[in-house]
Amino acid sequence: MKVYPIKFNPILKEKIWGGNKLATFLGKDTDGDKIGESWEISDVNGNISEISNGIYKGTNLKELIEEYEEMLLGTENFKNFGYSFPLLIKFLDAKTDLSVQVHPDNKMAKKHHNSFGKTEMWYIMDSDENADIVLGLKDKKTNIKVLQNINAQNVDAIFNREQVKKGDSFFIPAGKIHAIGAGVLAAEIQQTSDITYRVYDWDRKDDSGEKRKLHTKFAEKATKQFDSNGKLQYTMQPNTTTNLVNCEYFTTNILNITKYLAIDYSKLDSFVIFICVEGEVNVSTGNHTESLKIGETILIPAKAKEVIFNSNNAKLLEVYVDVDKGVVKSIQKAC
Repeated sequence: MKVYPIKFNPILKEKIWGGNKLATFLGKDTDGDKIGESWEISDVNGNISEISNGIYKGTNLKELIEEYEEMLLGTENFKNFGYSFPLLIKFLDAKTDLSVQVHPDNKMAKKHHNSFGKTEMWYIMDSDENADIVLGLKDKKTNIKVLQNINAQNVDAIFNREQVKKGDSFFIPAGKIHAIGAGVLAAEIQQTSDITYRVYDWDRKDDSGEKRKLHTKFAEKATKQFDSNGKLQYTMQPNTTTNLVNCEYFTTNILNITKYLAIDYSKLDSFVIFICVEGEVNVSTGNHTESLKIGETILIPAKAKEVIFNSNNAKLLEVYVDVDKGVVKSIQKAC
């Protein structure tokens, strides 16, 4: 397998709540004013990412996995996931509030949808003044059956809302009620799943004058209570790697690159994804260099031994699935 930093064509999604920041802030090629999502790396059926650079240009992610197997995914990942890519990487732009929603865990998703569950995390890349998100129920003792009867009069008493700012990061395990609020631009890392149970949609109507469908019965079964609100506490130092999340589905670190930095991945049995959330950086591996700027994502095959970064001001999310490491629980309280 040819090792180099692999880029993909973004898959842009128009949403009722979407805006134009994916174009104006992240440079996505669209003039739409309701583009809510950019799927950066996807193996979801019907939305398979296509490679945009290098020798594999025009090949899609599924074809690449089928040809190179553990050289791309890692030995243990290939044993566990076969020809499926385990993560879905997105950017989200919320001009208005997303619906309040919840995702099933693996057991429920397998039973009802023959799918993975959906545990995810957000990194806030930008936010309007006083922007916020929904994270869980306001009272841990709230009866879950209240989800069957949410309306404009009681909604503020049911959901917990947290103000956010650039650099905040949140872990959202399957079963946690959540919603990104108006004015938030976020990077999202999640299991490969598109299963969402909509709990409340702010009584809005679509272009045809209809309210979007709710999934309250499934949501009631999926919802769990958590002790933490999910906000991750971390402190960065120049030219270092800082852990954000370790859970059984993915590990995410943040790299604060201020000069030349070389990282040895020879003992990591996984592909690595880099998501640029600030600045611009040159990324080199396998004698090939790619420029990575804010709003761009690359995939490094598991076969790679070393990755070199050059920048005086860039922040990257580093993501991988290290099954061999035996990671089950997060070292953060939020997990």
